[in-house]
Amino acid sequence: MAAALYPETSSAMARKRRELNAGVQAAFEAFGREVFADGALPSKTKQLIAVAVGHVTQCPYCIQGHTRAAQRAGASAEELMEAVWVAAEMRAGAAYAHAAIMLAALPDKTAA
Repeated sequence: MAAALYPETSSAMARKRRELNAGVQAAFEAFGREVFADGALPSKTKQLIAVAVGHVTQCPYCIQGHTRAAQRAGASAEELMEAVWVAAEMRAGAAYAHAAIMLAALPDKTAA
């Protein structure tokens, strides 16, 4: 059987990250706690945003972790799915919007 593309997360993997650079790991964890704490946006909203961004960046770890965190913060399955639909629209919208770059690169057929 082929190896998984993305290895399962584990406590051993987390321990290895800390061993390799404990200071940066601690700073990253503190940053995450601060970012996802209630503020002008409630934690639930921030987690829904993170789920959407995880889909746009296609990070399975982010999708799994932030889906769980969003549920713990009170997000429903319906809210999570809406967040995914927003991500899908934004990703498709970006391709559509960037067509302007392609259109600008085309030779101007209206010039004489």
